[in-house]
Order: sequence, then structure tokens, then C-alpha cells
Amino acid sequence: MQCNESTIGIVGAGIGGLVAGIALQRAGHDVVVFEQAKQFARVGADINLTPNAVRALDGLGVGEAARTTAARPSHRISRTYDSGEETSRLEMADSAEAKYGAPQLTIHRADLLAALADMFPAERVALGKRAQSITPDAEGVDLRFEDGSSARVGLLIGADGIHSAVRTAMFGAESPRFTGIVAYRAVVPAERVASVPNLGAFTKWWGPNPQSQIVTFPLNRGRDIFIFATTPQDTWHLESWTAPGSVDELREQYVAYHPDARALLDACDTVLKTALYERDPMPAWAQGRMALLGDAAHPMLPFMAQGAGMAIEDAVVLARHLEGVPMSDAAAALKCYEQARIERASQVQLGSRGNNWLREGGNADWVYGYDAWAVPVALAA
Repeated sequence: MQCNESTIGIVGAGIGGLVAGIALQRAGHDVVVFEQAKQFARVGADINLTPNAVRALDGLGVGEAARTTAARPSHRISRTYDSGEETSRLEMADSAEAKYGAPQLTIHRADLLAALADMFPAERVALGKRAQSITPDAEGVDLRFEDGSSARVGLLIGADGIHSAVRTAMFGAESPRFTGIVAYRAVVPAERVASVPNLGAFTKWWGPNPQSQIVTFPLNRGRDIFIFATTPQDTWHLESWTAPGSVDELREQYVAYHPDARALLDACDTVLKTALYERDPMPAWAQGRMALLGDAAHPMLPFMAQGAGMAIEDAVVLARHLEGVPMSDAAAALKCYEQARIERASQVQLGSRGNNWLREGGNADWVYGYDAWAVPVALAA
């Protein structure tokens, strides 16, 4: 694949990488995305796109495609795990669209990736490219891949997740930390749990401790219900972070929960079990002609449902900082992008760790009201 010192390279064709590719192309840059997988496959979890993320996607023209398969939760509801008491209720759907300019969407990750892939030229995605070495210099960045090939780009963006090779090249090796929390994921047909109230809402059951919760929301335009449940666990010994789980084990972990919550778990036929990892906020995301976005910069726990949203915001703000910027000024522009994003992303990262947001109401505007297309863009000195 042809690329040179006028090309922006992106490592990782996940949500953040593809949004960045689309946004940077719209900003006038030549872009190539390097992806370690040999083909796109329908894998991954279901995700919650809150209004801040949907509005950013709308600005790229992707939001309409995402809406074709997504559900629009009616509310964001908090309930106490044992009594079932409702402690907060936030109107979403049309109310969120009127207030924030976009609704909340809940969608399978693969459907969102497909919508993004349709917007980015397939010939500018290099599959099967696992980075083996990344070497920057004053004029660009050299990459060597495990298949023996190489590439040189003028600028490199790491959108390659919590195990980011770009991050390692920039700041050295560092292992993510197991949080002592595992998550169960399952999808059940809505008709099977029709007796459970508020199936059309995003509902969070707050457990007896910050590590224990159950979150449910609609999928596939309301035909299915996604279940995401977390619980403490001392260790994780499996090589993979995700493995088949036991439905019986799932139900045993939540026997003290309200009958409405247990009815959802009783409807599960199969479940996946995932270890949750995190890192501390970083003091910097940019160095020379390289920068990070998404989980490569700020992997976070899912308790504010902002992992994908922060990556999408990063990508849009990054592209806006690089619009019209020549490669000779790119390093300074990357530092401006870092300064524009690092405080917000770190605040969300720490808030997700604390897991208390909107438990008993509160103001969601600082998260949902953020507009990645309108925040000020600092000019490189």
C-alpha cells in the first residue's frame, strides 16, 4: 500500500481508528489504517452511544446508518439492587435529541464498525499488519510488521487499544492492571422477558458494592435485550480476557437482586465472562509525530458507558486540530489536541473507576452535552 511522509498512518481499525480515518480524510489528509486482523469479522460487545458520541458521528454522516439497526432507549434509569427502588430517571430518546442535539443509541459494535467501514475507502485499510517495531524520527515514523513488510508515514496515530504498540513505542512497556472485577455479557429476546418493566430503557441496577451491578438496554430496534453484569473476583488466570461463562454461576452471583433483575438472568441461555482491566490517566498522549486516542490513551471501566464515546470524541477533535496543518507543524498540532482532550478524558476515566455517576440523579450535561465539533481548536504556536 502506497504511503509516504505526507500520509497519516493509524494503527488500529476499531471504532476510534475508523472515525479518525474518516475525519482526517474529510480534513484533507491522505490516510492509511493498519489493522492486525486479517479480515473484518462480526465480533465484540454491544455498546452504548450516548448523545455526545452520536452527535460526533452525525457530523461525519455516519449517524443515519447507525440508526438503522440501533435501539433508542427511552430513559436512563437507576434502581437499587434489592428493593428495586428507582433512584433516578433521565429522559432520553426524543428528549435527549431536543436537549443535546442527538439521541442515545444502543447498537452492536459490529454494526457500528460496518457503518464506519462503508465511509472509509477499503483500499486504504491494510489488513494483517501487526506492528513489530515503530521508529520515529524528525521527519516521520517507520513501521515494520510481523509479516515482513514495512511502511513510512509522516504522522502516526495509535488507536490500537489497551495493549497499544504505539503507546509502548512512545512511553515504554507497561502492563494494564486487573481491577478485581469480571463482567458477564448476554443477549436475550425481548419477548422472553416481556413481563420485566422498562425494557425499552437503559437500566442500571446498583449493587451492594461498587463492583456489583447489572445493566440492561435494548438492541436491534428493541427486539433483543443486552445484559451486562459485573461482580468482584480476586484473580483472572485465563490467557484470554473473554471466555465462555456459566449461566448457573451468573445467577448465583445475583441471588440477592430484585426479582425483575433475576428474571432477566433466568432468561439467559449462554453468557460470556470478561476480565476488566484499566490503567491510570496519562500525563501526555502526544510525542513528536505520534499521538494516541481511545483506549490506547485512556482505557476505562465501563461504568459510565463512555469508552467508545471518548474514542469518537478524540478522533473528531484530533482531525479538527490537524485540518489545514502541514506536516512540518503536525507535532505542535498533536500537542494542542492532547491539551484539548486530556482533562475531559481523564475526568471520565476516573469517574468510571469511582462508579457513582447518576446513581441518585445529578447533571448529565457535562458528559452528554459535549460537542466535539464545537469545542475550541487551539492553534499550534
